Amino acid sequence: MNVAIVDVGSNTIRLLVATRGPDGLVEVARGKQIVGLGADVERNGAVSAAKLAEAADALRGFADIAHAVGASLFEAVVASPGRQARNADQLVHVLSRAWGAPVRVLSQEEEARLAFDGALAFTQADGAVAVCDVGGGSAQIAVGTAEGGPAWLRSVDLGSLRLSARVPYSDPPSKTEIAALRREAGAAFEHVTPPLPGSAFAVGGTARAAKKLVGRTLGEDELREALRILRREPAGVVARRFGIDLWRARALPAGIAILIEAQRLLGVPLEVGRGGLREGLAYELLERLEAARAQAGGGR
Repeated sequence: MNVAIVDVGSNTIRLLVATRGPDGLVEVARGKQIVGLGADVERNGAVSAAKLAEAADALRGFADIAHAVGASLFEAVVASPGRQARNADQLVHVLSRAWGAPVRVLSQEEEARLAFDGALAFTQADGAVAVCDVGGGSAQIAVGTAEGGPAWLRSVDLGSLRLSARVPYSDPPSKTEIAALRREAGAAFEHVTPPLPGSAFAVGGTARAAKKLVGRTLGEDELREALRILRREPAGVVARRFGIDLWRARALPAGIAILIEAQRLLGVPLEVGRGGLREGLAYELLERLEAARAQAGGGR
């Protein structure tokens, strides 16, 4: 049984087709297209006609891939662009037509919960654990346990792309510009007070890029070192040296500033996790599909 998930984010639209294997989730197919919806939203408050068409093309292509590999259940979700764009209804309508099935906008709480579930599906975590997901348009923190799921969820409408647009900086950024990014990130989290976990994971593209710069553990010292690297070299050099997309390298100073604030609030180092939102949703769909098949089998 294969399930297909499309995650429409602020900069990237991603496809995951997965099934359940003996040791957990197994990837069947994956796709990625950089579209940049969040830049339109931050600049104009809405997604332009050109970006709507580009996003629709991406979903049509991903639907073809999902059908070709035999997906039984399809779900496409929109993250922060669906909550922040003035023409979010139009965005959802256009994407639904292209996908061939209803597309839904994730609430902030859903996005945080799915990231938590997806991260913990790939690791053993005892006691209270936090998951931080820094996206392009928003950032989520969830705290809970592996057994009971997330008990505390918060989201802020500030991601790496929104912050980099809101607080422009040079390439490479200066010390003063880094300080301005950190002040803005701190203000966004001013009223966020998570329960303190015993361990924490960071998921999403910013965390994966930071791992390439300084390693899997993102504590205070490692995150500060990441900023020092980004201050020394232009984004193009960072992208080539560490194998990061150029757009990601350009937005990384802002993303690291947000991770620093999240790590400070949680009080423990962030370990870069494997899974995330798409994996959490894949497990949810597989459970739904298996329950439906079990019910159908029991009725015969």
